[in-house]
Amino acid sequence: MIGSVRSRHHEIAEDLRRQITTGRFRPGERLPSEAGLADCYKVSTVTLRRALAALQGEGLVEKIHGRGNFVRRPPLKIIYVGGWGTLDPWTAAETALSVTVHTNTVPAEGHLTTLLAVPTGSPLAEFFCISHEGESPHGLARIYIPRDLAPAGVLGDKSSWRETATRFAVLSSSPAVVRETATARPPSPDEASALRIGSAVAVLAITRIATDTTGRVVEAALLVFPGDRVDAVFTTHHVTDERQKQG
Repeated sequence: MIGSVRSRHHEIAEDLRRQITTGRFRPGERLPSEAGLADCYKVSTVTLRRALAALQGEGLVEKIHGRGNFVRRPPLKIIYVGGWGTLDPWTAAETALSVTVHTNTVPAEGHLTTLLAVPTGSPLAEFFCISHEGESPHGLARIYIPRDLAPAGVLGDKSSWRETATRFAVLSSSPAVVRETATARPPSPDEASALRIGSAVAVLAITRIATDTTGRVVEAALLVFPGDRVDAVFTTHHVTDERQKQG
């Protein structure tokens, strides 16, 4: 019995995959309801959801809470430019990205005390950012700044705003040094849910630390992008000793 159930949900996934790849269901189109598909294939909703889960894991289908299952549009890549968190202006314009930003004040705890080099309980301004391409999430970031350095007028009681995306910005003014660490890894359950990706899809996680001329950490940013939607470019500038050049 178990073997037949597994076989059936694979068959359903294969049939839906064929309909998607041949254009029967187009990018952005909502699939029939789960109940309707289960009735069409003469299976239980449990079996039908296993088939959809396989397609979601492959990146062919995304499930939007309260709306249904949609054929995922082919991902368009952006270029993340290291150092300032900027997005390449051409790719940002082509993908029509926008960012939703939620702000809050939180106490420094756990790894945040290490990243920002502050005592436990120190007040931090938190900026939770999700970039979107249309309605599809494209990347997310949590940016933390010492509360006294937060830009004036942007912190309310869990305030939020939406803007055109050109950067997951370094919000502090003129940092002297920006250090970034990039890691490829599986997404956490919360990241997979926010980005609507399967747990098997690798993400590019970037930890960015900005310090001022005194060595104070003025910002810590934790950025996460699905690996199939971003390329990261880092440029190294070598300082030439003028005396060597003159010699």
